Amino acid sequence: MNEIKEYNETVFEDIKHVDEYGNEYWFARELQIVLDYKKWQKFVNVIENAKAACEHSKFMIDEHFTQVGKTSKMPNGGVKNILEYKLSRYACYLIVQNSDPKKEVVALGQTYFAIQTRRQELTEKEYSMLSEDEKRFYQRSLTKKGNYSLNQAAKESGVKNFDQFHNAGYKGLYNGETADDIAKRKDLRYRADILDNMGSEELIANLFRISQTEQKLKRDNVRSEDKAKETHYEVGKEVRNAIKRLGGTMPEDLPTPEKSLKELEKEKNF
Repeated sequence: MNEIKEYNETVFEDIKHVDEYGNEYWFARELQIVLDYKKWQKFVNVIENAKAACEHSKFMIDEHFTQVGKTSKMPNGGVKNILEYKLSRYACYLIVQNSDPKKEVVALGQTYFAIQTRRQELTEKEYSMLSEDEKRFYQRSLTKKGNYSLNQAAKESGVKNFDQFHNAGYKGLYNGETADDIAKRKDLRYRADILDNMGSEELIANLFRISQTEQKLKRDNVRSEDKAKETHYEVGKEVRNAIKRLGGTMPEDLPTPEKSLKELEKEKNF
């Protein structure tokens, strides 16, 4: 089982892409190579069967199998347009289900995408039924992905001191508090992750700060570290003001959970 998990992570995870909204997707031609299909036309037949299964399940085909423009270089120096699909996790699941079961990698893919697709369905459709701790794990996962994308955007904007950049956002959202200030107020151990010690509501506020900062850095084409920090502060402050206007609880006034997510992970094996 450990061997399969390692194989999944290094093969299917390595070709996974994440868009600016945090949505995961795969390209069909990359998946074709991983699933060991030598000819594209043969793989297209598998895709068509998967699309038929998608339609039969009452899902919108275009939402899961999105055609995207792609070009390929010709030997004479020219280019030609080729068919490519941007696939959702569910689309990948249907494709591996319709692939040659004799291939070992296909069997591994069936296990991987079946488990991951079910996890995704649970978080999207049954979120309201989750316990507070389960919601924390879900929101923490989203903030990890969000911070990864934000760091990439910040790097493109010229940020070198990421501690100062992130503190600018915290200062805006937490009325001047830095990450260290938040940790001290929460009475956390040295170097404890403050996001691991937030409830789901506080994590959601931070996720909104993170995603909106990333988009604003890109939208405004920010290209200086000072401007990037200023942008992060402004977004954090706007999120704070929105919470205030809506009559919500300020993030620094929200309760700190009794146990960190790392402690819960050890206890409950989430």
